[in-house]
Amino acid sequence: MIWALACFSAVCLDVNPTYSPDSTKIAFTRSNDLWVRDVASGSERQLTFDGDQLTLNGYASWVYYEEILGRPSRYRAFWWSPDSRRIAFYHFDNSKVPYFPIYSPYSGGDTRSLGHTGYPGSLNNTRYPKAGQWNPLVKIGFVDTEGDSSIVWADFPLMGGDCTVANSMPADSVAEGAVCDGYFGIPFWKSDSKELCVPTLPRIQNDLNLFSVSAEDGSKRLIYNEKYPTWISWFENMVFGENGLYVARRFETGWDQIYFISYDGEQVRRLTDSRLWDAAVLKVDEKSGKLYFSARLDGAPRTVLFCLDLPRGIKASYSVPRALTPLDKYAERIVIADDFKSFSARISNCTTPPSDIRCKLKAGRTTGTEIISVQQDEHPELRSELIWMTTSDGFELPAIISYPENFDHSGKTRYPVIMEIYGGPDTPYVRDRYRKPRSWYSENGIIKIVCDSRAAGHNGRAGEDQVYKDLTSAPVKDFCEWADYLSSLPYVDGRRIGVEGFSFGGTMTAMLVMRHPERFRCGIAGGGVYDWTLYDSHYTERFMETPQTNAEGYARSCVLNYVEEFKSDFETAPALLLTHGTGDDNVHFQNTLVLIDALQKAGKNFDLMIYPDALHGYRGLQAEFSLNSEAQFWKTHLLQ
Repeated sequence: MIWALACFSAVCLDVNPTYSPDSTKIAFTRSNDLWVRDVASGSERQLTFDGDQLTLNGYASWVYYEEILGRPSRYRAFWWSPDSRRIAFYHFDNSKVPYFPIYSPYSGGDTRSLGHTGYPGSLNNTRYPKAGQWNPLVKIGFVDTEGDSSIVWADFPLMGGDCTVANSMPADSVAEGAVCDGYFGIPFWKSDSKELCVPTLPRIQNDLNLFSVSAEDGSKRLIYNEKYPTWISWFENMVFGENGLYVARRFETGWDQIYFISYDGEQVRRLTDSRLWDAAVLKVDEKSGKLYFSARLDGAPRTVLFCLDLPRGIKASYSVPRALTPLDKYAERIVIADDFKSFSARISNCTTPPSDIRCKLKAGRTTGTEIISVQQDEHPELRSELIWMTTSDGFELPAIISYPENFDHSGKTRYPVIMEIYGGPDTPYVRDRYRKPRSWYSENGIIKIVCDSRAAGHNGRAGEDQVYKDLTSAPVKDFCEWADYLSSLPYVDGRRIGVEGFSFGGTMTAMLVMRHPERFRCGIAGGGVYDWTLYDSHYTERFMETPQTNAEGYARSCVLNYVEEFKSDFETAPALLLTHGTGDDNVHFQNTLVLIDALQKAGKNFDLMIYPDALHGYRGLQAEFSLNSEAQFWKTHLLQ
């Protein structure tokens, strides 16, 4: 946890030590400055000198860590050049970013030890920009680890600041003015180590630029632009070829397509014309003209490995991808051999246990499959299946439904149902792979169903875009129609449908139980956002714009505004259990506190379970307690 400690204190620790590509040097941050150490001699060299608690060099501000670089980055915001000479890094100014205090009843150390004392507790003061608030100011620097240590700054304005800038500055003016309220994405070096490719988005995230920046003098040139009416995601899962990169994008056809983008920006070519989603380019064999990628096809909740023939001529038509793994199986753990002569994967679906396979490849086609191992079905008595429901306005939505042991389809027995949901954009919970539910559901005669809304991506952008500027109305509609569909089944007791979800799913659960008690008897809402002005700027504004430009949408999506509709009092159902971790640095415990306050003032009855110091999800003994506590809730409010 060294990297986490350094984030919140000024202690002198080496953070994120990272070897250069040739393994001769190690770059790291210390007290928010960037350093380099020579491996052979052990000598150290400081590369930046202004680091403090508000100025971070090569160490990410929280919103970049959470939403752009990702948690696996461990806050690292520096990148070695391929020739091991230069380091590109992000410089963050947090001085105007509001800080949010997260209280712990403990003062540090191992809270489980007998000698631990919590008095007087401790505060984690995170610089956390909520929707509409000031973002960190960011600039990009280059430093030569072998020569002159002076920093070359990229020719960008400071990126970040007050959201009012985004309302007046057009997205294509990113290079103008001293400050532009937007974001830098994850950069990547070109193979010659002379230029760094840097993606940018404005605060209203619908206009993506990709610049090539000189590490020598910081000058830049635009090599790619992409626009879309709602929002655009960052570049992910790219493969770098000799003259350009291969990447999946979703701005042109309503689905993911594979593109080739030349490094000089002269050529942008779409390579596919299929209904793909969640596509990721895995490997490219330019010599033989084969590209390998994974994707879901035609809205199916299964990831499949494909091979694509690269076009040979300028006027060549789109290639049709060839499936290398079965279309009726979910493929994961895919590894393609460096010589492109074989690949391995694990395949399964909700009715078929996983098989580890190895397939031979020749000219991008499978020539033989070897089954390495097959996992046994540990609970054959627990049956699951993939089902579909078509909404009243035509969206086809999937679900995985799991039946209790000795299930009776005849309708003589009517079973209670627990719906597990999420509902957030491009986050499908339904995956047609082998996952057995806890036997507890079967033992208590409960049907368990995991279902998605139109926002999950199974209908491409046509479904996903419907949550733009209003994150909750469309998913609420879809989950209500799921409840109606279930109630229509002869073996379902429509009076006993419960719902549960965490994070965005917690938001949905609270809203469904409050607004639609005729469909949902009870629910467990964990770690939810109950007022979107209380969540972080980058995620929330991607879908909602800012509170300043979309006040009506924020009001419609705010759970607090539906408390008065909640029918629960101290004598009648529905029942709602709220859970949250007090140490949650992602969705702050503040969300649940303000909902508690609103419910109490409105005289509404509810249950509450708080997990001290827990983050965004419960682990260890807290997770065990959570399962037991929730089981008791279902027994009390759903089964009786």
